[in-house]
Amino acid sequence: MTQDMLFQGWGGLVRTLIVGTLAYVGLVTFLRISGKRTLAKLNAFDLVVTVALGSTLATILLSKSVALAEGFTAFALLIGLQYLVAKGSVLWPGFAKTMRSEPRLLMHRGQILHAALRHERVTEEELLSVIRTNTGAALGDIASVVLESDGSFSVIPKPGEGDVAQFADADLPDRG
Repeated sequence: MTQDMLFQGWGGLVRTLIVGTLAYVGLVTFLRISGKRTLAKLNAFDLVVTVALGSTLATILLSKSVALAEGFTAFALLIGLQYLVAKGSVLWPGFAKTMRSEPRLLMHRGQILHAALRHERVTEEELLSVIRTNTGAALGDIASVVLESDGSFSVIPKPGEGDVAQFADADLPDRG
């Protein structure tokens, strides 16, 4: 092993400390200004922005070829685009439909919807694992399973006496 692999000098460490602190403060400031919606992983686009922000922060910290001002510009661009997509989704339903997927029922009234599983590329074994992981309940005790637009699963138990089941506004595919 060469010394360069383990330690390249104090200058790099000092740069990382200074630029890292400033980049962190800048990112937190951008996020506070842009609001909670920026990091709410409500759909795939939101998740991509969150991951991209983290990747940008890492690049600013570790790449000497990326100036702090360029990193701040990248933060502003990502957050600005996310804002425009979210705003456009609120204003134009057609745009919203293009940008996000709808929740989909994978199991309804205790019946596995095999066509929905195929469409969403989820195996029956994965569905059963989700049920076990989320509730530990028997298959017969589950009313529905919804694959949400952010990729998470909602497992809805059968209502007890007097309970009212809350179902997501999800596509109900053919039972095929």
